[in-house]
Amino acid sequence: MYARIDGPLGGMLVVGEEAADGFVALASLSLPGQKGAVAVREGWRHAPEAFARVAEWLGDYFAGRVGVFGLPLASEGVGTPFQRRVWRVLDDIPYGVTTTYGEVAARVGVSGAGVRAVGTAVGRNPLLVVRPCHRVIGADGSLRGYAAGPERKELLLGLEGALVR
Repeated sequence: MYARIDGPLGGMLVVGEEAADGFVALASLSLPGQKGAVAVREGWRHAPEAFARVAEWLGDYFAGRVGVFGLPLASEGVGTPFQRRVWRVLDDIPYGVTTTYGEVAARVGVSGAGVRAVGTAVGRNPLLVVRPCHRVIGADGSLRGYAAGPERKELLLGLEGALVR
């Protein structure tokens, strides 16, 4: 099932699996023009009502009222084991805080060339905004490597008060 939710980053496509409570476990959140964005597939059911809590959280997030996504995720079996390790580190980056690709690499136990693999895993995050890959920046403070574009990364970090300028 899927829905589109409007916001300051454009029409966000949310995809999920029905949860026991009648709502949804979120599997993907992608943005228009994003590299590797999910596209609606034949047979998917348009179900905006199922994403009501996700839409509410996004509205609160963009209004600056909330930072931690506390709704169910349907991410089991998504990505490689290495990607899932990197994504767990992303999940732990607090609202309003940035970290570097090198620091993420150290937390997953890789160094040197492994930093590039971390960057690739960060770039394949299926849950933009919700899983805060936008909080990962270059060691020099530059805003690099956001699948939805650096201007959106800058908007998100600005919203969180985390811009390093």
